[in-house]
Amino acid sequence: MKKREFLKSISIAAMGIPFINTSIASIFGANNKLTSKQIVKAAIYPPIGVMRVGNSIDEFFIGPLVDEPKVKKDSYAYRDQTGALKRQAAQFRIYGLNAAGEAVKELTMENSSITWCSQLANQKSSWYQFQIAMDIPDALSPEIPPSLLRNINTKNRKNLIINGQSHKISKTNVTKGKVFEGTFFTKPVYLGEMRTDKIGRLLMLGGRGVSASNDGNIAITFANNEGWHDDISDGPVTAEVNYKGQVLEVDPAWVICAPPDYAPMQKSVRTMWDLMRSVAVEAKMMDAPEKPSFKKDILPIFERMTNLQWVNAGFAAAFGWGGKFNYTSLEWIEKLNDPSAANIEMRRTISNNFRRYEDSGAEAPQLWPWIYGDAVSIPTKGSVRQHATLSKLQLSFLDQWVDGDFHSDFNGFEDNSSKTIDDYPIHEQPDMLTKAAMDFCLADAFHPGCEMTWPVRSSGMYMAPFRLKHAPKMPKTDYNYYGSTLDRSVLGMSSGPLLGGQVAGGITRWMAVPWQTDTASCRDGYSTDYDPYLPTFWPARVPNNILGKKQYDRVLDSNLSEEDRRIAFSDRYFWLDDLPLNGEVPSQTNQINAMINYFDKLAVVQYREGVQASLNFPPNMQIGVVPSPMQEAFLLTATLKEVNTLLNTEELNEEERQLLEKALSHCSEKGLLDELLLMTKAKDQLLQLIANEVTENTQIMKPVNSLLGLIASKMHKASGVKTSDHLRKERSETGVPERLIRFQRYIPE
Repeated sequence: MKKREFLKSISIAAMGIPFINTSIASIFGANNKLTSKQIVKAAIYPPIGVMRVGNSIDEFFIGPLVDEPKVKKDSYAYRDQTGALKRQAAQFRIYGLNAAGEAVKELTMENSSITWCSQLANQKSSWYQFQIAMDIPDALSPEIPPSLLRNINTKNRKNLIINGQSHKISKTNVTKGKVFEGTFFTKPVYLGEMRTDKIGRLLMLGGRGVSASNDGNIAITFANNEGWHDDISDGPVTAEVNYKGQVLEVDPAWVICAPPDYAPMQKSVRTMWDLMRSVAVEAKMMDAPEKPSFKKDILPIFERMTNLQWVNAGFAAAFGWGGKFNYTSLEWIEKLNDPSAANIEMRRTISNNFRRYEDSGAEAPQLWPWIYGDAVSIPTKGSVRQHATLSKLQLSFLDQWVDGDFHSDFNGFEDNSSKTIDDYPIHEQPDMLTKAAMDFCLADAFHPGCEMTWPVRSSGMYMAPFRLKHAPKMPKTDYNYYGSTLDRSVLGMSSGPLLGGQVAGGITRWMAVPWQTDTASCRDGYSTDYDPYLPTFWPARVPNNILGKKQYDRVLDSNLSEEDRRIAFSDRYFWLDDLPLNGEVPSQTNQINAMINYFDKLAVVQYREGVQASLNFPPNMQIGVVPSPMQEAFLLTATLKEVNTLLNTEELNEEERQLLEKALSHCSEKGLLDELLLMTKAKDQLLQLIANEVTENTQIMKPVNSLLGLIASKMHKASGVKTSDHLRKERSETGVPERLIRFQRYIPE
């Protein structure tokens, strides 16, 4: 669809950011927008905040507050001293709005009386199985299995809902806040906590990445593991605000908890912000710009594909440094930014590479972006949704760009990475917080997804652009049970799970359970007879192939030949190679279960300086950073100290004490982490501890699991077991390769 047709179909005028509350603006008049400083209501930003799990006990970092956050180079930026992954906290702020809906002041506990309220819940195990995104035509295929209730034989469905309850907080600088904890059957499950900073902004922390089976069974599939739970959650964020004696109406927000971001500098080609913006424009909730900005709307599409070079070898070869489709050099950008009619054919041929579902041949894998889509199936069923596309708004921007109908606003490279949210004017901060939170979430592929999934495409989910509609307390509009099978008829119900407003746990219940099995199943190049690296799933959050420190060091080594350095630069290793497998073969089943226990051992892709003034190598690089030897040594020392403390308490019985002393003696041997035999002895002793039924003693299990994880990681590195040889080869499998278990509807002939 051409841009002008798109605009006509939805009656768009001019860009509407900041968003105008029409009910207020119609009364007071939009002329007050730039002049009135009188606060008439308030709103929480971002409308959707994102927490991420991590297994660090105490440490966390605040998620992005701007769309170009400062680069974090420190090895301790995302890990604590023990190498554990820090949690990502979601920060919420309140802004006072004038009659036109423009932010005129941040409201904090220094100038207002504020009481924050939130609730977290996990409904995954009580919800319905994921089979396919239910809002696409492919969902009507008779080949798609029905979406049955998960754990359908559990009669008391309340046992499956982890309800962290609702909590409030109204003080500044709360560092030990209210805890959200529920139960799975009778087992306590920690979902997170709420805190405040020194001026009363809300900080929401999610779970610690703990997933478990109620019946002791292993995980067997990527999305629907019976009897399992994780500590992902979501829920409402509201506030009571009294400003200068006036009780203000406050637009509410939502918070979601997501898996770790293993590539925090990456953005997907179509981000969640792109998708939600397009949804709002199509629903006439906000206006599109009359003309797209080259710098803000066009260039980022190409930049994101180039930046995926650090997480996928296929993108590296084509869009990366020196690649045929790298359009991010200054020379290329100046051409793309030139609206001259002389360049129209160049722009058209480039634009024609992007997939448009309505065009003939849209199912071809060669079209951009090289990312799997919502209807992915191996082998392909020929659906155009086998692969992803851009949002409708992004595609309409490209059409305008081809016609030369865009703002040519690129004036050279700008470094905004040192700019914080507080450097922006107050009236710009709300939209920046909104974009920052959603720009680092994925909108492809919804199979089921990373942070959120396909229901966010429904405009009926929102009370305003980017702001989810909350379910009213009465009458009840959302239910945990819609029969034994969920079908598409439920989606249009005014009291259904999409249109009735959201309840705690309502956003993440559509996701995989547990999250680790889906994350470990996100691969690239499933059809290796086409390409071993492409298409790919979610490389911007879950890397496929990365540059390791060893190869990075060789690239920087000027004593090596230029050819050896080039080979080192192109050598990307499989991200999952760092996942400890306890000596097992790298099968799909073993990997998804190892991910549950050892998700913190995988690399986080971080910035490193490259080679300056070189034709063969970029000046800035990103490499995979795993726990360092220093962090491993600290973890060992800290854990042994914890075990020693346990031995000096009266909490242990004699059997537990003897087993723990034996394990301690093995783990305390000099050179433990360097000698395979010593690690094997220590591991066997720790496993004997577990076999002797001391797993109910949480005081013991915490250090035991820490030691097992550390030893498993070191032994895995020593074994040299790899997930993939990364070479193109003829397919020789028969039946269903375990790597393809993700695709449940693939039935071999």
